[in-house]
Amino acid sequence: MIRAAVAAGHPATAEAGAEILAAGGNAADVAIAACLASCVAETVMTGLFGGGHIIYFDAATGVARNLDCFVAVPSGRGAAMQELHVPFGEELVHYAIGASSCGVPGVPAGLGELWREHGTLPWPRLVEPALRLARDGVPMPPAHVACLAMLEPVMTMHEGAAIYAPGGKLLGVGDRLQQPGLVKALTVLQEEGAASAYTGTLAASLLALVRERDGVITADDLAAYRATWSEPVRATFAGREILTRGGLAGVAPAFARLAPSSGARGLLTALDGGDTVDGHTTNATVVDAAGNACVITTSLGLGSGDWLPGFDVHLNSMLGETDLIRAPLAAGTRMQSMMAPSLVFDRGGLELAAGAAGGTRLRTALVGTLAAILDEGLAPQDAVDRPRFHPAPDAVQAEPGVDESFLAELEHEGRAVRRWPSLHHYFGGVSVVARGGAAADPRRSGGVSWA
Repeated sequence: MIRAAVAAGHPATAEAGAEILAAGGNAADVAIAACLASCVAETVMTGLFGGGHIIYFDAATGVARNLDCFVAVPSGRGAAMQELHVPFGEELVHYAIGASSCGVPGVPAGLGELWREHGTLPWPRLVEPALRLARDGVPMPPAHVACLAMLEPVMTMHEGAAIYAPGGKLLGVGDRLQQPGLVKALTVLQEEGAASAYTGTLAASLLALVRERDGVITADDLAAYRATWSEPVRATFAGREILTRGGLAGVAPAFARLAPSSGARGLLTALDGGDTVDGHTTNATVVDAAGNACVITTSLGLGSGDWLPGFDVHLNSMLGETDLIRAPLAAGTRMQSMMAPSLVFDRGGLELAAGAAGGTRLRTALVGTLAAILDEGLAPQDAVDRPRFHPAPDAVQAEPGVDESFLAELEHEGRAVRRWPSLHHYFGGVSVVARGGAAADPRRSGGVSWA
């Protein structure tokens, strides 16, 4: 049996989930509360107007389902997006931002649908922990400060300057992130429910901002949005069954290529040839005392640089994430995504729940961590902490502590290797709840809370 726990991308997110666990909530209730808390505590990574993917396991029925609440393509036409290059480690990554980069948000609909299908506590109760965080403010942890410094050009545009650089100085470690508008936004969400973002007060504010700044979302786009359930993609590895999702991440194909006990070389072979997608994402993983499990991964992309006036809700920039666009965008369709919330089962039932953040490195982080737990028997936190390498198109990126003889072999074979000076959020962020314990990623200043 797995001990009930929450693992997330920020200690405040995990604590919000643990509060709902203690109040008798199930995994759905806890995941909703944790996700809403992440939309306050982790706004350099995610937000209420982002998109996401969820996997939920109902222990009573033995059924697991995926829930797609990623952003949809709008039908309107707007201004040209603003081109932006952001330093990511030693690379400059191309983005396009502005109100016309914002796709139809899916997070509120996903949380509302999860609650309708599986929630047990009243909706207003699930908003309370996030609302308290918004009132009190949240200290900035090191990984979030590093990410903010990297994203300063977009995070300090328009309304963002007062939030992330009050008095003209960018927030530092331990500084309190104050987003007073989120108190109003969450109060509205508490009263109106998830529909507020599609046909209510928050929708009206979004449409007004889109009109003012020449965005592309229409009232019909919002009203038509639905979060949708589907069957998970299945893979096998080391005698276990892995339930995940398809899409750009390619987690299931990676496990199909990964032979047990094949070491770093086998992992590299399994991960080679991935897509290049660089967004900013977070993840929360929950297992409750009854054995229900929920993993939820959400993102704003980079963020458009536009906030709802008076609400402090950042718009997503998914239409400007050029690496997500693999075909012409048709209005109403979902954008593609690297997200891969996952569950693992053995003969005894649910063995672990896990998810990851990190664009292309999401697959690297998730597959490597799960392989370390399932194949090598590492404790979850040891597996999450272990130094990672990632096969990028131009070089194998490696954290300090990766086997140097393996890296030297790659260089001898003519492959470029870039050695990073320390663990870095570039290499993704994993959260795990398993029989062997729970784990959160230090690369993202993550946290774990127990029931």
